[in-house]
Amino acid sequence: MRFTCFLLLFAAAPIFAADPVLPAATWHAQSLAQAVLNMLLFVAIGIAAAVVGYKLFDKYTPGDLSKEILENKNILAAIVAAAVIIGVCIIIAAAMVG
Repeated sequence: MRFTCFLLLFAAAPIFAADPVLPAATWHAQSLAQAVLNMLLFVAIGIAAAVVGYKLFDKYTPGDLSKEILENKNILAAIVAAAVIIGVCIIIAAAMVG
């Protein structure tokens, strides 16, 4: 009787064992192809967000920044536009890194 109970407990031990710990799912690339795909995706999102950020800045500030840069050749306006784009890109890069 004791041997039978021991045998049943021994046979049932794997059923009650803890589940194996599986690695957490991650968006980090597991291969070179995934890394290149992630890079292209981040480039597309980053460029689109930088353009949208610049356009929003241009829309909500007085005057037309693009016209000032292209037609009037205003270097200070170009420096402000570059600063806006760089600022947006820094925020985007920080968000992508995590």
